[in-house]
Amino acid sequence: MQSVKAFINSFGAFSPWLLLGLFIVSTLLLIWRLEHMTETGVEGTVLGTLVMPYCSGIGNLIFVFVVFSNGQPAAEVMTNCLVNNVTNMTLLIGLPAMIWGMNVIPKSNGKTKKKKKNDKREQEHRLNRLSLLLTLTAVLFFTGAVWALGRDGQLNRGDGLVLVGLFIFWQCFHVFEVLKSNVRQNKSLNWMLAADFGLLLIGAYGTYVSIDGLVTWISNIHTGFISAKYLGWLSGWLMVVPNGLLALYYGWKGHPEVVYTSQVGDGHICIPLCVGLYAVIKDTMPVPLFFELGILILMAATLVHLLFVTVFGQLPRFMGWVLTAAYGFFLYKGLAS
Repeated sequence: MQSVKAFINSFGAFSPWLLLGLFIVSTLLLIWRLEHMTETGVEGTVLGTLVMPYCSGIGNLIFVFVVFSNGQPAAEVMTNCLVNNVTNMTLLIGLPAMIWGMNVIPKSNGKTKKKKKNDKREQEHRLNRLSLLLTLTAVLFFTGAVWALGRDGQLNRGDGLVLVGLFIFWQCFHVFEVLKSNVRQNKSLNWMLAADFGLLLIGAYGTYVSIDGLVTWISNIHTGFISAKYLGWLSGWLMVVPNGLLALYYGWKGHPEVVYTSQVGDGHICIPLCVGLYAVIKDTMPVPLFFELGILILMAATLVHLLFVTVFGQLPRFMGWVLTAAYGFFLYKGLAS
């Protein structure tokens, strides 16, 4: 580890850019292999609800460890998670909606000779919508739990245990769904999963090195916007880079259900898992000044998604503009607090 750090630091002023490039490459490696895993035993909407959140959210998990080991302020973890989740639920879903539309249940072409195929496809879309509605509902429960536990201005170890327990239960539910699906389809896990796991470890290590280096670099800067004062905000934006790539890629490919579930699922990694883990480790985790604003925007955006997906089966383009504007409001009020 020290030799890797020394090598990167030898580039001098270019070291931060090298670390940023390492973060992006490591994340792309994680996304590549985790998506391959979905093709060899893990498939369907689980791609977004169980698999993709870990490849895009591993940076947030590593950030928790780095902040704790470096003695950074505990509030930076909550800031990081709120910035990450609000960006996911507003900007990164709003942009694909504006550009390509977000039709979770697209209209059938109505041709008779393709009726059977269309019926099967429509059934898949309806199942995707039900899965999406479930994971959106989970956002309300998780966000509400963090708000209820953090109303006194901080989270303690007991609060953290509750949040981590909620996340573990949620993941166990999805794991059993995957196993049930494999039994129904008479499928088994592929031996290539071992090779995928090895590549995941390489990607995770690269992510850790890059985040540790970037946090150390920013922590040594005390003036300007790119400084230790805005560590939570800057790290939150950095962590959503993979989510932005996922949103644009799957929006372009015409898979709005994956756009939705990957962003929502990544939010579960931050809230409740990352927040809960740090509270368990540190026992005292104060919340930032814009805590209630972030929670309010998160819950309002989730309710909007639930309404339009339930009633119309899609997120209209004009709502993409509204969500993007809501994100701008969050930036204005949050950075000014």
